[in-house]
Amino acid sequence: MSGAGWVGAGLLLALVTVALLGDRVSGHAFDAQDPDRALETPSLEHWMGTDALGRDLFARIAEGARVSLLVAVGATGIALALGIVYGAVSGYVGGRLDDFLMRVVDVLYSLPDLLLIILAKEVLEGVLVGVSDLVRTLVALVLALSLTSWVGVARLARGLVLQAREEAWVEAARALGARGPRVLTRHVLPNIAGPLVVTAAFRVPVAILAESTVSFIGLGVQPPFASWGVLASDGFTAMRSFPHLILFPSFAIAATLVAFHLLGDALRDALDPRRKL
Repeated sequence: MSGAGWVGAGLLLALVTVALLGDRVSGHAFDAQDPDRALETPSLEHWMGTDALGRDLFARIAEGARVSLLVAVGATGIALALGIVYGAVSGYVGGRLDDFLMRVVDVLYSLPDLLLIILAKEVLEGVLVGVSDLVRTLVALVLALSLTSWVGVARLARGLVLQAREEAWVEAARALGARGPRVLTRHVLPNIAGPLVVTAAFRVPVAILAESTVSFIGLGVQPPFASWGVLASDGFTAMRSFPHLILFPSFAIAATLVAFHLLGDALRDALDPRRKL
């Protein structure tokens, strides 16, 4: 892996460490309020300062990392699974089924993602009753993000399958008596896994940014819980007087996007044989 890839992996490791241990290391609970210490600038006790309620900002960023990563990774996993199955079946079967399935994808692809995410989230929250507010919001966000991001994966999977099914090794498998489902699952999909892994690496930061956007406008995770979008929204209202409130959440989002993009570029270089020529 390239040097940039190791930098991305290092940043990602640091992010996961903060998500798992950040508030425990700082010694402050993410929801513990201390009005007497409100809006303090970074110090030895509060490494990133405090917010308007005296809550430790570093602990809240750690909590936001857990929420944002959970939502992004969950949504990416579901979108990847749905998109691969949909696109692989469409590309391998072909014909009228392929035409119909791709027209559905084209319609969904033309709709605004943010609008679909908000609508899907509100509908899903109304369906998910009998669970806590946090769990309902997280599950609704994961499903809403996955339902709007699988179409790109489906397009990619279809194109890769269309290319792979004409290869000589696929014809050889058919000549040996392998049927369609076996050829697809045992021969085609394993050989196109590389580009799909790279796609997953690039999809995670897209999901993080989408979740942050939804939370920023007040439709995501609600206080006292935190996501990076919630923290950025809180900091935006006071950024002139207390810039640290928006600086640190924004830096966390930016560092995560850079980490996944560097890692994705490194994986693309490592898994693409044409780049080794």
